[in-house]
Amino acid sequence: MKRENISSGSPFEPRYGFSRAVRVGERVLVAGTAPIWPDGNVDPDPGAQTRRCIEIMLGALAAVGGAPDDVVRTRTFITDASYADKVGEAHGEVFASIRPASTMVVVAGLLDERWKVEMELEAVLTG
Repeated sequence: MKRENISSGSPFEPRYGFSRAVRVGERVLVAGTAPIWPDGNVDPDPGAQTRRCIEIMLGALAAVGGAPDDVVRTRTFITDASYADKVGEAHGEVFASIRPASTMVVVAGLLDERWKVEMELEAVLTG
């Protein structure tokens, strides 16, 4: 099967040896995605951070012809359990009718102390 690597343009991709997403056949895997705006800012609200992560991930998915309906799994890492409702509600804004398999895990920390949320997704292209 053909492999396609999708880059977001992050300087860390070649330096750390990863891609924003990888497509192999009809399967698309989107790497851990942080809530960073193009200017480097990070909104402090966990709901806004979730929306930003989803926006970036769906952009990578769209780059290979995918759509939200193709998402079969999401993983969400949060730094405090008190963020769960805001994060879950933001996730539901996009995925409530799609209902992918989903995991939310509380972690001790993420790479940047401003990040309260980091996300991944998996998709199977059906259309």
